[in-house]
Amino acid sequence: MENKNCDPSSLDNTLKTKLIVDMLIRIVVHYGFWFTEVRHQMGMDKALEVLEKTTKKSVSIGLKRFADILGFKLQDGLPKALLEMEGEKLEALMGAVAKNWLANDGVWFQAVEFDSGMNDAKRCNDSCWAQFSPYEAFAVKKFLKLDDNCGLKGLKKALNFRMYSLINEQSVVDEGPESFVFQMNGCRVQLARKRKELDDYPCKSAGLVEYAYFAGAIDKRIKTECIGCPPDAHPEGWFCAWRFSMKKQNNG
Repeated sequence: MENKNCDPSSLDNTLKTKLIVDMLIRIVVHYGFWFTEVRHQMGMDKALEVLEKTTKKSVSIGLKRFADILGFKLQDGLPKALLEMEGEKLEALMGAVAKNWLANDGVWFQAVEFDSGMNDAKRCNDSCWAQFSPYEAFAVKKFLKLDDNCGLKGLKKALNFRMYSLINEQSVVDEGPESFVFQMNGCRVQLARKRKELDDYPCKSAGLVEYAYFAGAIDKRIKTECIGCPPDAHPEGWFCAWRFSMKKQNNG
């Protein structure tokens, strides 16, 4: 039996490049496993606390190594090329990142759906949102420096910094100091289905988790109510709508 002594240094550039991409994927998956296990062993709050510490250090180490090898410059720990990029191009890059996030979500959903059926795909999807929404709220709060009692004003700001905000059309309708309605006027997923003359994707089960968990992680006093979300009937102006209000405090 032939014994081929194959190691990474013996690969051609095409295979080396493919291996590098594969190694980057391994980093992402390993990172996710670490977070998932710390959350399992120590709880979500502790996992987010550890994540914040490790991410700052990990990103700094990684960027420095990549900068040294690839020859790009860093300024205040960030790629200088991005800092000097035209605003419109940088916004286009943000949009591309958000679209990739949504595409990845869809790829995972379809992989499970085609293998195990719609019910399992929706079950996994809803459970994923139960984990991602609190994390995204945590990330946005840190980015915007919102405190734990930022209320509805803070939630309005935070909704503008979700991944969805970069690829969907959304709006807010104020109802007074104690509540507002958030509308998803143009949903990338639903609009794609509409162009194909398909029924709305029934996303209400995921939305109930997604919006309630996000709002509650921004400020635990916020109550979430679904006004309408597919498969519910809805007007032409929006695909889903959610009312956010402050929970009444029990002083008794």
